[in-house]
Amino acid sequence: MSIWFSTFPRTQPPKDFISKVVDIFELYSDKIGTSQLKEGLKSNEVLAELRADLVKLGFEAEAGGKAKGKIKRPVFFGENAQPTLQYEVDGWHPEWKAGIEIEAGRALMGNAIYRDLIQALVMVKMDHLILAVPKVYRYKSGISRDYDKTVSVAEALYGHSRIVMPFSLCVIGY
Repeated sequence: MSIWFSTFPRTQPPKDFISKVVDIFELYSDKIGTSQLKEGLKSNEVLAELRADLVKLGFEAEAGGKAKGKIKRPVFFGENAQPTLQYEVDGWHPEWKAGIEIEAGRALMGNAIYRDLIQALVMVKMDHLILAVPKVYRYKSGISRDYDKTVSVAEALYGHSRIVMPFSLCVIGY
């Protein structure tokens, strides 16, 4: 299997739908896999490869970079129950209450994983987060093992006694 994944909390089995999402990543691993590609794709290019199959699975998925194609999840509601603050996700599955974020080059070095985790903490009805990151990210002066480092952050968050995370997490390494 060229796609790796880890689920959190470690004391709970993965949700049934996780294998379906991982299977989609595996199906496209030749096109998106960072271990074998000389240069990794941008996150929107990875999403473009997976989008049709994610939609078939029931996800609303971002369609392009324009505001109209963005998927927004509420954080706060104001007058007439209108959202006053919303954050964007790459995909949302309303039945599973699952968001998906696909990161690429800035996953770790640009702190995108931290932003994704914090925003998921405050999104309304976010019960599950699927966070996809490169297994490796190549840059001019070296290699970053983004998947391993993201899993390490997740282990600290989900394993520490000071924090109770309100959603399950699946980290996918592509």
